[in-house]
Amino acid sequence: MNLIDYSSSVWSVVPALLALVLAIATRKVIISLSVGIVVGALLLTDGKIFDSLSYLKNTAVSLFYKGAEEGLNSNNINIILFLVLLGVLTALLSASGANQAFANWAQARIKGRRGAKLMAASLVFVTFIDDYFHSLAVGAIARPVTDKFKISRAKLAYILDSTAAPMCVLMPISSWGAYIITLVADLFATHSITGYSPLGAFMTMSAMNLYAIFSIVMVFAVAYWTIDIGSMARFERYALNHQEENEEDDTESKGHVRDLVLPIIALIIGTVSMMIHTGAQALAEANTPFSLLGAFENTTVGISLVVGAVLSIIVLTCCLFNSKNLSLKDYWRSYGIGIKMMSGAITILFFAWMINSVVSDMKTGMYLSGLVVGSISPAFLPAILFVLASAMAFSTGTSWGTFAIMLPIGASMAMHSEPALIIPCLAAVMSGAVCGDHCSPVSDTTILSSTGARCNHMDHVTSQLPYAMLVALASVLGYIVVGFTQSSWFGFATTAVVMAVILLIFKSKGTE
Repeated sequence: MNLIDYSSSVWSVVPALLALVLAIATRKVIISLSVGIVVGALLLTDGKIFDSLSYLKNTAVSLFYKGAEEGLNSNNINIILFLVLLGVLTALLSASGANQAFANWAQARIKGRRGAKLMAASLVFVTFIDDYFHSLAVGAIARPVTDKFKISRAKLAYILDSTAAPMCVLMPISSWGAYIITLVADLFATHSITGYSPLGAFMTMSAMNLYAIFSIVMVFAVAYWTIDIGSMARFERYALNHQEENEEDDTESKGHVRDLVLPIIALIIGTVSMMIHTGAQALAEANTPFSLLGAFENTTVGISLVVGAVLSIIVLTCCLFNSKNLSLKDYWRSYGIGIKMMSGAITILFFAWMINSVVSDMKTGMYLSGLVVGSISPAFLPAILFVLASAMAFSTGTSWGTFAIMLPIGASMAMHSEPALIIPCLAAVMSGAVCGDHCSPVSDTTILSSTGARCNHMDHVTSQLPYAMLVALASVLGYIVVGFTQSSWFGFATTAVVMAVILLIFKSKGTE
C-alpha cells in the first residue's frame, strides 16, 4: 500500500494535534486518540475507506507481530505482560494487607504531609533503572501513605512522572542512559568526533540537561513547600476534605511490612540481573567483551521487567504462604482484580502506540525538523532544538522516538554551523524530549504515572502542565545563555536563578 508523503506539509501535524486538542477539551482520551488515528489513516490513504481500514488493521497487527521474517513484537508484548503482572502484584499486596501495613509503619514515622511527599519523591533514587518500573512500583508503595495523609492522587502522579524520566535520562546505568549512549556512539562515528567517549559525552550532556535536573529540583521543592499551581490547588483542597477511594482498609492491618519490602527488592534485583544477562548475551553474540555499561547498552528491557515481576510475585507468594493471612480463594481472586485494574492503562497504551505509528507514517518529525532549517544564528541552536524536541515529543508522545529523530538532526546542525555547540545541542534535544513527553497526554510514561497513582489521566496531565511549563521556560533561557556564551556553567546558573525566582513567587507562606 502506497502512503501519501506529508513530510513537507502542515497536514503532517493534523492527526496528533487533533487527538491532543480533543483529549484536553473532552477529557476522553481513548475517543480522542481514536479520532486522531482514523483521521491520520484517511489522510495517508487519500480518503480511500477500504485502504484506510486495511492500514489500520496492518498497523494494529504490527504492534504485536512484525511479519514472518521478524516474528512477534516482543517488546510491546512484554510491556503489556509486565503491566498485567504488576497489576497482579499490586492486587496481592493490597489483599494481603502489606500495603496497609507499610502505610501504618510509615505513618508512625513520617510526620505530616511533607514527609509523605518527600518519601514518594526520594524513592526514585532506588528505582531509577527504568521509568515504567519507577512509575508503577513507586505508585504501589507510596499510594497508601499519601492517601493516609490526604495528598491528592494528582500530586502523587506528578511526583511519579517528574522523577521517572528526568532521573532515568540522567543515569548511565538505566534503560534510557544505555539507549542514548548507543545513539551518541553512532553519531560520533558518523561525524568522526574523537574528543569525547560516548560515556564521557553522555555524562557531560547530563550535566547540561537543564529540564531534567530542574524538574527533579521542582518536585522536591513542591514536596517540601506548599506549591500548588493551577488545578493542582483544587485537587489538593479536595483531598484534604475527602478521603481518597482506595482498596486498603484504614483499620489495623494483618499484613506485614516485609510482605511489601521483599517483593519490591526481588523486583529490583530480578529486573537489573536480567538486564545484565540479556545485555551480556547480546555482547556474546556480537563477539564483544563483556562490560557492565555494554550490557546495559544492549539489554532487552521488556523481558527483564517481566522476569523481575514474575520473581516478585513468587517471593510474595512465598511470604503469604508463610504468614497465612490470605486465603487461597482471595489469592486467586487477586489475579482477576489485578488484570482488571490494568485494563484501562493497557487500552490507552494500545491507542497511544497506534497514533505513534500514524504520526511516524505522517512524518511529523521530519516536517517539524524542517521548520528550523534556514538562516538562524548558531547561538540560538540549543534553545531552538530544545523547543523543537519538546514539540516533537509532545506530538508523538515518545521521548525515545524523539531521541532517534532529533539527536542526528541536532548533531548535523551543530557540526555544520558551530561544532563547539555539539554537546549543548545534543543535551538540549535530550532535555526537550523529556519536556514534551511530560506534557503529552499520549505519552506512555504519563499514562503509567496516572496508573501508578490511580489518578484520572487528564487530571494528571492538566495539573502537571503548569509545573512543566515553568521548568521549560527556565530551561529555554538557560540554553539561550549556553548558545551565546558556550559555557554550560553560565547556562546552569541562569536556569538556577530563574527557577529560584519562580519558586519564591509561588512558594506558599504556609508550612506543613
